[in-house]
Amino acid sequence: MVGLIDYGVGNLFSLKSSFDAIGQTAVVSGEKAVLEKADKIVLPGVGAFADAAEKLRTAGLDEFLCREAEKGKPILGICLGMQLLFDYSLEYGRHRGLGLLRGVVRPIADVIPAGLKIPHMGWNALNFTQNPTPLFRYIREGDPVYFVHSYYAADCGDRVTATAEYGAPLTAAVSQNNLHGCQFHPEKSGRVGLNILRAFCEENEPC
Repeated sequence: MVGLIDYGVGNLFSLKSSFDAIGQTAVVSGEKAVLEKADKIVLPGVGAFADAAEKLRTAGLDEFLCREAEKGKPILGICLGMQLLFDYSLEYGRHRGLGLLRGVVRPIADVIPAGLKIPHMGWNALNFTQNPTPLFRYIREGDPVYFVHSYYAADCGDRVTATAEYGAPLTAAVSQNNLHGCQFHPEKSGRVGLNILRAFCEENEPC
């Protein structure tokens, strides 16, 4: 079973529908007692970093995620959910993240050419790095996925498993042991996204 964390800022219906489409059981909950029973956890997210981080902390889900990560449970952060895994974000100030992955969330405006639209929105090809990830076992380099973001994960070293080109190479996916993140939305990325979710479900043991 996959636990989809409900903390008020995620695209949960589309995400649950995607797991349904690949024949996997997914439960949407903000209750730690329910999420603890899940074999794997997904942290979705849309909106502002500071607001999302505060909602996690208010619900005690920040400490819960850190405990589950330490146990070795597979965790997948999606879009803002991926950004929350890092040390901190520079979105309208400096805001602390979960600190599960080393790195900083920075504005893409700092690295892309002037004139390109922000947010970065639409389909972009994945460019794999030399760091392999089990999430990509069913897809190919160059496969397109769907992005909507104005900030990106930087200074995250060999944890980067894929980039996307938008005037500059932007971090598209990261992995470190049982922790994974997708800046793009697998639930909006058609067959490619479903295959990424399928691979996540196969990590360690079936969902």
